[in-house]
Amino acid sequence: MIQREMAIVKAGRRPPVHDSARGYLPSDASARRPMETFMSKSLFLDDLQIGQQWHGGPIKMTEADIIRFAREYDPQPMHIDPETAADGRFGGIIASGWHVASVVMRDFVENAPFGDTPLLGLKIDDLQWRLAVRPGDVLHIVREVIDIAPSRSKPDRGVLTMRMTVTNQDDVVVMSFVNLMQMPVRPGA
Repeated sequence: MIQREMAIVKAGRRPPVHDSARGYLPSDASARRPMETFMSKSLFLDDLQIGQQWHGGPIKMTEADIIRFAREYDPQPMHIDPETAADGRFGGIIASGWHVASVVMRDFVENAPFGDTPLLGLKIDDLQWRLAVRPGDVLHIVREVIDIAPSRSKPDRGVLTMRMTVTNQDDVVVMSFVNLMQMPVRPGA
């Protein structure tokens, strides 16, 4: 959790909820503005350890957002037509898996767990949509370092491998994947 969320939790309030269309929304009615990202320093490949984790979310999925995204990018009946979806095998509207992947990516960018360190996505492995995401679901993300490989030919960078696990409000895994990213080492290291 970032510093502001930790302070909110310590004060006995719920942390902000991320609405997939409007960004972060504070759970308390006193402040209705996007949540700032607080990053005290940038992290580089040589600052990381296997097993290190970052948490993302919560992200609230709404029916309107699910339909809006799907109309633009994945216009299948189970994503855009409540009546047809109700009669289908899922019994109602479900989010496109690409929508879930997109909001998880946005959460990563907005939370900036590595600060301003530039990253380059190289590949995604083992992408699994394990359970349908429905309107009203609240998603949480755990990002875990599973491998760190300094480059043998380019000592200024390496490959960071992270496992992303996305769960719903019931702590059931809805999506998971492994992400390989090129990441620089600390300048002058």
